[in-house]
Amino acid sequence: MVESNRLLYKNGEHPDHTVVIKYVPTVGDSKRALDEYVSEIFMGGWNTISIHNTCEDSLLASPLILDLCIIAELVSRINYKTNEMKDYEPFHSVLSILSYLLKAPLVPENTPLVNALFRQRAAMENIFRACVGLPPEDNMLLEFKACRTQTI
Repeated sequence: MVESNRLLYKNGEHPDHTVVIKYVPTVGDSKRALDEYVSEIFMGGWNTISIHNTCEDSLLASPLILDLCIIAELVSRINYKTNEMKDYEPFHSVLSILSYLLKAPLVPENTPLVNALFRQRAAMENIFRACVGLPPEDNMLLEFKACRTQTI
């Protein structure tokens, strides 16, 4: 299903891993997961981190659903205008800002797809910063990276 999503993968591309989820009636809402993360280290060695997780599915999902509803409602109140626009307008009905909370971002037609978690979060934060009159954060700090000559 993930591999067939053309928003995430072009023809010939595929996920670099597989996730298998099986329903086990006897554990109910409690889910168990074993995740392994493998990375290459110095001189061709390998490092494996294994995590065993037990959690309640509904308790993990409920805050995400609440956040989705709250942010969608909040963004529906925002009207904005750029220098090129004559009047204020609402956001497109496809709220790509919500992609931060979803697995596969949905975007309006001819819109660049941002499938990077931290970039999605930064976009959402910067929209909210603009709403309260703060400048966007870019975290580049270019003012501290330039070579400056001091005059005495």
